[in-house]
Amino acid sequence: MRASRLVSILLLLQTRGRMTAREVAQTLEVSVRTVYRDMESLVASGIPVYGEAGPDGGYRLLDGYRTRLTGLTADEARALFLTGLPRAAADLGLGAVAAETQLKLTAALPPEMRERAERSRQRIHIDVPAWYQDSEETPWLSAVASAVWNQQQVRIRYERWAAPHEVIRTVDPYGVVLKAGRWYLVAGSAHGVRTYRVSRITELEPLAGTFTWPAGFDLAAHWREYLASFDARRYRDRAVLRLSPEALAGIGQVLDAPAARAAEESAAPDADGWTRVVVPIESCEQALPKLLLLGVGAEVVGPPELRERMRAALAEMLARYEGDGPTRE
Repeated sequence: MRASRLVSILLLLQTRGRMTAREVAQTLEVSVRTVYRDMESLVASGIPVYGEAGPDGGYRLLDGYRTRLTGLTADEARALFLTGLPRAAADLGLGAVAAETQLKLTAALPPEMRERAERSRQRIHIDVPAWYQDSEETPWLSAVASAVWNQQQVRIRYERWAAPHEVIRTVDPYGVVLKAGRWYLVAGSAHGVRTYRVSRITELEPLAGTFTWPAGFDLAAHWREYLASFDARRYRDRAVLRLSPEALAGIGQVLDAPAARAAEESAAPDADGWTRVVVPIESCEQALPKLLLLGVGAEVVGPPELRERMRAALAEMLARYEGDGPTRE
């Protein structure tokens, strides 16, 4: 385990340059004291690692030094093809490049590891889109990706839900995100950093100007913050439910992940074995069909408008089943 960690530290310094002991410790999930001991071991083994003091200090490799470590463990060989998303690469116009890169990586493996990697490719397939969803047409995705790579400004014509439904924006394409089979463009503009669904871009014109990458911007961190703020804006109300044990166990299959988490966090068992929960909802109208899917194991306690809507819907459904059914000639 320690030998593997020493190799990881060496590769980190080679790829990232200067790193503080705390940064290395956080990356490898060990203590700073452990990093100090590992650095001493690297120096003792002849690796040209040196430390620099001060606020801009840290550990570095001697300029020009590069390790020739090329070996892969069995687990790393299995993971090699798990990192590839061929469909996403093809969407971005990189299908042929990805295939060639995979071929080169495979050829570089020793025979035993090559066989294990090929076995992983044959037995594990990653399908990104969610169930019961067709793939979206994204004719401008390749052009969007090109603008992202080249830091090139673009002018887009975009269809959105809110009025005005069609807008024209000049944007700085920061990056693209693949979420549940849908491609999104994250871009800066005069309106701030915005997210655009690529399938709703109807026209795209590359512009002569380029843009400077914003200092400190991190696409993954921005996307996490965007999702959190999106849920906060979307869920404007709360519903109080009583759930049977069966309904509570299956709530994650009916409600969205934030609602299912809220139900788990707010769960308060009743004396009769059911559980009272509070879940976020967009509106009573939106929540009704989803809550109906919970079936007989759920009761809407509030708000009163949602409870009344549920009662009316169930009464209408019951009326259809009263009597002998539809009259047939």
